[in-house]
Amino acid sequence: MKGWKRLAAFAAAFLLLVQPQSVLAEEPQEIKARAACLMDADSGRVLYGKDEDTPLPMASTTKIMTCILVLERGDLSAVTAASQNAASQPKVHLGVTKGEGFLVQDLLYSLMLESHNDSAVMLAEAAAGSVEAFAEWMNEKAAELGCEDTHFVTPNGLDGSDAQGEHHTTAADLARIMKYCIQDSPKSAEFLEITQTPSYTFWNTEKTRVFECTNHNTFLNMMDGALSGKTGFTSKAGYCYVGALQKDGRTFIVTLLSGNKKEEKWADTTKLMNYGLANYSYRDVYREGEMSARIPVADGQYDGALGSGTGMVNCDVDSGGSTGLEVLMRQDETVTTKLTVPKMLTAPVKKGETVGKKTYYLNGRELASYDVITREAVKKIDFPWCLRRVMRELAPF
Repeated sequence: MKGWKRLAAFAAAFLLLVQPQSVLAEEPQEIKARAACLMDADSGRVLYGKDEDTPLPMASTTKIMTCILVLERGDLSAVTAASQNAASQPKVHLGVTKGEGFLVQDLLYSLMLESHNDSAVMLAEAAAGSVEAFAEWMNEKAAELGCEDTHFVTPNGLDGSDAQGEHHTTAADLARIMKYCIQDSPKSAEFLEITQTPSYTFWNTEKTRVFECTNHNTFLNMMDGALSGKTGFTSKAGYCYVGALQKDGRTFIVTLLSGNKKEEKWADTTKLMNYGLANYSYRDVYREGEMSARIPVADGQYDGALGSGTGMVNCDVDSGGSTGLEVLMRQDETVTTKLTVPKMLTAPVKKGETVGKKTYYLNGRELASYDVITREAVKKIDFPWCLRRVMRELAPF
């Protein structure tokens, strides 16, 4: 009999071992770029980081900020003439000559598809009047987006410095800027349309020269759901990249700074995107944790023993009309909740009165917070109520 029990136990253990298990992929190994970031574009949460807060030059990935600011604040139908400053920009350039005219909208395709440095200067001067004024716009927007260590000096990403420091960003900050460009900006649709265009042809306004632009964002054809991106390179910055992917309701952003080899950025990007796709999915966490509370109420009218002076009021979490809280999470992550309510209330208490908060956290980061409201009213004890209670207590006698 004991032998059969041992055999049954062995069989059960074997079945557990051969059952298909949900295995989490390890964090990406051997990311070649010096700094890297994988971000959830919906929440802005960093899902993977490698020196993601280290300030580094970012080369032409700068141009995503240039593009979105021109889209938001520039006149796309305006004609702008090349200044001497624009005409003197180094390669990679469109090759404009001083005084040559272009439509602002056309220059945006030159900027994002071919990464032309002279087009960036023309766009900055057309929108803000000067490169210096445009850089102020860039830094204002970076601060608005919560970038913690970013400073813009040039609109094209060429090395530069001013009194406030060198032109730089971090992998995490660059991801925050890309998040804004692809989904938070009122001009995100226009940004995506430009950066997804395979090729674009345009003339100068004099109709003496025609220009053809080809999109050099190889990632657009590498993965299903590839959404947008921008390459960058200078000898100081190395190979840089920022890209976005959207698949199965999830949107990921990858940023890479200071890579050594051109081809490595595509391998790094694919590796990080696949890590996000394999490990992160949405879970509705709204019902996790206590959803209600009972709080003592002093000096309230209630049906307890006369003279004890304390009753209870029932409270609910006010969802504000929301039916759930979807959070992008790994399977091994857990959302925690904190219910913050007073130890005691004092009557009178109104129905629907806000008396506290329920807050959701993931890895210490606040996800959402909802009001805790009273389910019923509690009136304050007064003389008529006391008299009625006394008469009711004495009624049998």
